[in-house]
Amino acid sequence: MTANDDHNRTPLLSVRHLCVDFPTDKAVLHAVEDVSFDVFPGETLGLVGESGCGKSVTCMSILRLHDERSVSYAGGEILFGETDLLRAPAKMLRSVRGCEISMIFQEPMTALNPLYS
Repeated sequence: MTANDDHNRTPLLSVRHLCVDFPTDKAVLHAVEDVSFDVFPGETLGLVGESGCGKSVTCMSILRLHDERSVSYAGGEILFGETDLLRAPAKMLRSVRGCEISMIFQEPMTALNPLYS
């Protein structure tokens, strides 16, 4: 691959300046602050960090799996193709989840139950 080929690739997923907050009665918990990354076709991305640093919150935010009543997407965008998943309607998200983007949670032995498709 030449440098020009690399420049012309379009990411499958772009997370730009993502900020995720959890408002509480006493304060706002800033769980994710200004996270950005791209995932290109044929690539694998791993998020690595200490416990509680926001890896799971970031991944769950991509598919908006948080309880909408308890989360605030304070900034950023999550682009899947031309669609910003942070602003997409629920019906569109349902069509993307599982068919286009999937997530295997931390305990794969319980998450990957062969009795369920």
